[in-house]
Amino acid sequence: MKFIVSSGQLLRSLQSISGVINSNNTLPILDNFLFSLAPSALKITASDLETTMSTTVRVEADGDGLAAVPARILLDTLKSFPEQPLTFTFDAKAGVVEISSDFGKYSVAFLDGTEFPQLPDLENASSAELPAHVLTTAIQKTLFAAGNDDLRPVMSGVFFQFAADSLTFVATDAHKLVRYRRTDLGTDHTAEFILPKKPLNLLKGSVGNGDNTVTITHTAANARFEYDDTVLTCRLIDGKYPNYEAVIPRDNPNKMTLDRTSLLSSTKRVSIFANKTTHQIRFKVAGNELHISAEDVDFANKAHERLTCHYEGNDIEIGFNSRFIADMLGNLESEEVRIELSSPNRAGLIVPSDGTENGEDVLMLVMPVMLNS
Repeated sequence: MKFIVSSGQLLRSLQSISGVINSNNTLPILDNFLFSLAPSALKITASDLETTMSTTVRVEADGDGLAAVPARILLDTLKSFPEQPLTFTFDAKAGVVEISSDFGKYSVAFLDGTEFPQLPDLENASSAELPAHVLTTAIQKTLFAAGNDDLRPVMSGVFFQFAADSLTFVATDAHKLVRYRRTDLGTDHTAEFILPKKPLNLLKGSVGNGDNTVTITHTAANARFEYDDTVLTCRLIDGKYPNYEAVIPRDNPNKMTLDRTSLLSSTKRVSIFANKTTHQIRFKVAGNELHISAEDVDFANKAHERLTCHYEGNDIEIGFNSRFIADMLGNLESEEVRIELSSPNRAGLIVPSDGTENGEDVLMLVMPVMLNS
């Protein structure tokens, strides 16, 4: 078993899937990349049992076979090389792979590749296709709102909801919620599943923003994403996602439109003076002015800023967690945002006023906090 490969190309391929590998794996073989050599192609796989990711590299091959090569030493070695061809020669009897470069030779022990965990079979699976840039945008827009509570695992991922007339992606931690919907795309079947954070982060970093197609194959327990030369398979979160539509307020008579960047900057500045436990800021809207203030009574810190806005509705005063507001505004690209409010004890909605594509619908919900008197 022997192959020649570009050092740069191999490094990029390994880095694209290395995020799967945990620092404290329960099985020692999971500290390795699985090399599967076939004529002219090398398939490289990384796994943590829950998530498995593989990519294919073009090589000059002599023979075929399987080998599990230590990930850390291989990555560190490749990072030290300038671009050059490398020759990998596997000695099955000695259990050693020799790497030959322009500078010298390096040997490292490898494990039997047949011991590497096998991918789950996706029997009776359904599949859907969507453009890469849509999947990447959906993950970027929603993932930050997913929860971290181990007691509510269904909220720790992103909810995928496919229908004939729309694709919907939702994330919530019960304090904030983001719904990203595409009404210009659909699937020939309905489907719902919850994808965990780790594969979502891996997809976000590797799918890209092109028009290439991502094929999603899914069963009740697993999902597989295929794009370019990469395949990601992961276990889904088991459970029923909460009825997110029920918490979105429909009647919001108070509507405020203002510059997103100005509001984000003001929120960040004023929040410096807020209580470090509650991160509470106060929005007071009167006429066409938004007053943003924060106070930390324990340290006698306070701040106040005023922004011009376009407002329709009654004067209102409401409190929010500044971190949630900053996260939401930071994940939008529009020049202006519209904030819809009904009362100080009901959720507020943030939606972009412009900058969205045709068929793109973004809605962000944030729960209020009780104002200090």
